[in-house]
Amino acid sequence: MRKRNVLAFSLLVFLNFSVVNAQVITGDSIFESLSTEPGDAARGRIIVASRQTGLCLLCHSGPFPEERFQGNLAPELKPSAARLNTPQLRARIVNAAHFNPQTIMPAYYQTGNLNRVAPKFIGQTILSGQEIEDVLAFLTSLNNSSN
Repeated sequence: MRKRNVLAFSLLVFLNFSVVNAQVITGDSIFESLSTEPGDAARGRIIVASRQTGLCLLCHSGPFPEERFQGNLAPELKPSAARLNTPQLRARIVNAAHFNPQTIMPAYYQTGNLNRVAPKFIGQTILSGQEIEDVLAFLTSLNNSSN
């Protein structure tokens, strides 16, 4: 049995299996990055605008003139990014329900305590840690732009 466990662990390491680490919300923030690489704002913009990946524009609107249909169920992205710092934004993307149990925003980096998850998605996050850091880089870049 011990050999099987060692073999399974070795296989996971070999395949570079990423495990979602528990994120600690301290006050209203998550201070630790979710990845080892810094976020990339250009990749983050693509994720936010994507109708297949981030799905942010289903509810939010933002500085995306090329996107005809943007949401109006949630706050506009630019003022939200201006109001919150990076650790605060990270906490809200990881688990918005921590701050508002009635939110319709999904927990993008949580695998437990979720409702109505399709069986093939159980144990998976919506976005990877790197993708969340990319989104954060994009959102914080909105504060530095003149748009």
